[in-house]
Amino acid sequence: MINEPRALEARDTIAAISTAPGRAAIAVLRISGSAAGAVLDRIAGGRPEPRVASFRALRYPETGELLDRGLALWFPGPASATGEDAAELHLHGGRAVVAAVLEAVLAVEGVRAAEPGEFTRRAFLAGKLDLAETEGLADLIDAETQAQRRQAIRQSEGALSAIVDGWRDRLIAAMALVEAGIDFSDEDDVPAAARAQARSEIALLARDLDAALADTRAERLREGFRIAIVGAPNAGKSSLLNALARREAAIVADGPGTTRDVVEVHLDLDGYPAIVADTAGLRATDDAVEREGVRRATAQAADADLVLWLRDPASPDGMAAPLTGGALWTIASKADLTPALLEWADRSISTRTGAGLDDLVAALGEAARSGLGDDDHVGLTRARHRDAIRAAGVELRAALDQWEALPDEFLAERLRRAATELGRIAGRVGVEDVLDRLFASFCIGK
Repeated sequence: MINEPRALEARDTIAAISTAPGRAAIAVLRISGSAAGAVLDRIAGGRPEPRVASFRALRYPETGELLDRGLALWFPGPASATGEDAAELHLHGGRAVVAAVLEAVLAVEGVRAAEPGEFTRRAFLAGKLDLAETEGLADLIDAETQAQRRQAIRQSEGALSAIVDGWRDRLIAAMALVEAGIDFSDEDDVPAAARAQARSEIALLARDLDAALADTRAERLREGFRIAIVGAPNAGKSSLLNALARREAAIVADGPGTTRDVVEVHLDLDGYPAIVADTAGLRATDDAVEREGVRRATAQAADADLVLWLRDPASPDGMAAPLTGGALWTIASKADLTPALLEWADRSISTRTGAGLDDLVAALGEAARSGLGDDDHVGLTRARHRDAIRAAGVELRAALDQWEALPDEFLAERLRRAATELGRIAGRVGVEDVLDRLFASFCIGK
């Protein structure tokens, strides 16, 4: 277990403001570590009953100066969020009050300011959360839409960990069958039957891992449904981006070639996250900068889940539809100038009058919902998960390919390696290199 040796590093006591900076009604100051009780003794006049909020006068430890009146809470370890002794002070949220109380807490011997994510890191080291649950908590903090929030809550409560642990349990059971051949090699019927049963289970598990890798919905939900707006110069791409964003996100001008780079906005489409990209107009050009913009536009179209191909009915461009890895909708722009829907267009819009925009937004929301999956879907959300599943799959495929030729000992070793890779997802083994990067993404006080 990685928790035990690393937990020895967490001997000092940490403190931080857990609420957002700035003027507010309430601010929460968190303390975790062996000196948390001493902080309450010296600043709040003693420790209240565990997990019961108590109204206290908060004073500077050296002078007794009154700093604020607020609530104090005491959480003796291990029954706390971090597994250590912990405390909270709920203060009035004025800047001066917060600064004064935090200064007083840090004046207590053995207390220092917390680093980003350090409270959650201690919870992980104490076994309160596994690594996949911790990543779900990080995603919950970053969630911008309701669908992202629901997915993050499921992962933070162990939904992904349960699936991966189920795979690992099946693998360990198959390992036991293979090892039965080692332990009972003198009984002719045991090794052959155990080997056959193990091979059948490993083949099913390998298919399940392949299916998990092929399903990208959870990772795309975390990152956002990608929509690229492409078309000829002056087709109305930037105007559409601004209309969808409801702000001036891109420059709009009459001259062609105004947009030369990719301009992205993040949208909430009926609770689902989307990244909409405005791109340079597609045309042949001798200008090196514009040519690079065209290349990036083409790349955006190829990588997008959905391409909106804008065409101006008054200025037919004669271009072939761009290559895309997802769906493509042909949109007739400037419907106020050419109100009739042309047979080549899937939809017709006008950013000047707003015609067709509400219907387009509703359709985009449905496309995002369809592309990103149902609310109750659980899947791999990070490249790290995919790397571990892929590595486990390599070991399983190698074992299956050599099943008849390999001795039991070598088969068991292949399966053990696969189990180790699966264990990395929840942080059961070998994830020290992940921790610093993950917890640095948290805010201070979390």
